[in-house]
Amino acid sequence: MPPEPWLRGAIPDVNPLLAPIFYSFEQAREDLSKHTEGLSAAQIWAQPGGAGSVGFHLRHIAGSTDRLMTYLRGESLSPEQLAALETEHDPGAVREELLAQIERVFEASGKQVRAIDPATLAEPRSVGRERLPTTVIGLLTHIAEHTARHVGQAIAAARLARSLDES
Repeated sequence: MPPEPWLRGAIPDVNPLLAPIFYSFEQAREDLSKHTEGLSAAQIWAQPGGAGSVGFHLRHIAGSTDRLMTYLRGESLSPEQLAALETEHDPGAVREELLAQIERVFEASGKQVRAIDPATLAEPRSVGRERLPTTVIGLLTHIAEHTARHVGQAIAAARLARSLDES
């Protein structure tokens, strides 16, 4: 088994101060692919005990990353982003579609992060309708940790969904 992404060395053409978000994205890709493999559509959208479904967590990883990257650019959310937020719990998409959505968002986000000048990491940014204060590095850190949090929840939800089918 290879070491986790953050232990695989430097990422070519990425400043080490920006690398953690790339490590987080790669860890998410690998863990989600592994732990959701073979899940049926019913298992993807199961809510054992009222817990969030695997599908919700996958959709939320993509949506929240997209929204937070919008704030990173200093922009407000679009009506489409707000509408997508309202449908994150709605069942329907299959595993492959959800993972592809995450991949598209991670690819676009990676391009955006590669363009960041590390000298701007302390620049102020604001989040949400209340325009809560943060910084470029604060947003990048939150995107990485928020992604990791929901990956863990997706893994737990996948295990629960599988265990229900086995009992």
